[in-house]
Amino acid sequence: MIDHDRLFKELLSTFFWEFIELFLPEVLKYVEQDYLTFLPEQVLTDVTSGEKRKIDLLAQVRFQETEAFFLIHVENQAYVQAEFNRRMLNYFGRLHQKYALPIYPIAIFSFDEPHRPEPDTYEVSFPDRKILEFNFVTIQLNRLSWRTFLQQPNPVAAALMAKMQIATADRPRVKLECLRMLATLQLDPARTQMISGFVDTYLRLNEEEARVFEQDLETLGLIEEERVMEIVTSWMEKGIEQGAKREAIALVLRLLRKHFGDIPLELEAKVEKFSTEQAEKLFDAALDFQSQDDLLKWLAENH
Repeated sequence: MIDHDRLFKELLSTFFWEFIELFLPEVLKYVEQDYLTFLPEQVLTDVTSGEKRKIDLLAQVRFQETEAFFLIHVENQAYVQAEFNRRMLNYFGRLHQKYALPIYPIAIFSFDEPHRPEPDTYEVSFPDRKILEFNFVTIQLNRLSWRTFLQQPNPVAAALMAKMQIATADRPRVKLECLRMLATLQLDPARTQMISGFVDTYLRLNEEEARVFEQDLETLGLIEEERVMEIVTSWMEKGIEQGAKREAIALVLRLLRKHFGDIPLELEAKVEKFSTEQAEKLFDAALDFQSQDDLLKWLAENH
């Protein structure tokens, strides 16, 4: 299973202003880029369904030449959900109540299908008057053409082209273009690995597509080809390491759920940040746990 929320949160928190520049350049005209604070993870309970949901990304920023602040809320939606617009309104209301600040809400729709435009408003009206009109920004990736972003040297573009509208025959070329753009950006190794891993997760090629990718790679200039190959080799090595980590964490969470049923979201979030070694140690210890208190005690002593 792909952890969509984690991948998008990692990408957008690392390249937040690049994301804003790519999709909402008008915001840069009035925001102070030297001030950016990501607020702690928000867990909100839906009072009607009883479900707990985590806010994907909440940034506190400041207007230019003032001491006034506002929040930018970015929510990634990886699957189709009925009345998602109402959920965005609920988030807005809860966050506004908690922080008493203006909120700029953004939804990223990252699912592959359907391609119909998703709602960007929520209204409450009667025959004689409109009571409420709530608007939010929508970025629906499967309705965007990757070709539009080819000439925009932006790390977020290099990543998100992999989730845009792509004809089946173009998949190898899009992956190559993502990596070629990434190579020209010359980021540090950690950020390069993050984006290349994102691309590889969402544009995993089959054998035939891989052959086409390799053929297209040979058409690049020598320097470009070498830079792209460095990235490919790096994410292959990182992918092996991350694959082992994800497997270890999935196993220990499965064991904990078997012991205790549902695990609180905050505890699950702690475990998901473990290294492979930490997850393996917790797995061994969990075999002897008798209650959730044993888990809490172990986490307090080992993390």
